[in-house]
Amino acid sequence: MWKEFKEFAIKGNVMDLAVAVIIGAAFGKIVSSLVNDVIMPIIGLIIGGIDFTVLKIVLTPAVGDTPEVAILYGTFIQTVVDFFLIALSVFFVVKLASKFKKKEEAAPAAPAAPPQDVVLLTEIRDLLKAK
Repeated sequence: MWKEFKEFAIKGNVMDLAVAVIIGAAFGKIVSSLVNDVIMPIIGLIIGGIDFTVLKIVLTPAVGDTPEVAILYGTFIQTVVDFFLIALSVFFVVKLASKFKKKEEAAPAAPAAPPQDVVLLTEIRDLLKAK
């Protein structure tokens, strides 16, 4: 059982998947930072200096130790923009990868040379036809 597990875990597909998950998590953080720290402040400035993280609808205000209950629609808008940027980035990466794969597939491989006995039989056939 250990041997089978080891073969499964060391297979290229599993290792590739693990690397992809780790890179994907880091990529998600980069895109989130891009949205939160670069894009949303610019959009907020364009539409009048609005900070999306403070946009909310307060259902019940804070009273004493009880925190307020609010619908944080600004954070939701920011998360939707974050999602669309990640989806767009993944789309372009997949499109680029498939473009490279198509180029590799488009290059036809040279046909394999026939075995020596087939070459000799072909020569014999051609000589018999010539007579």
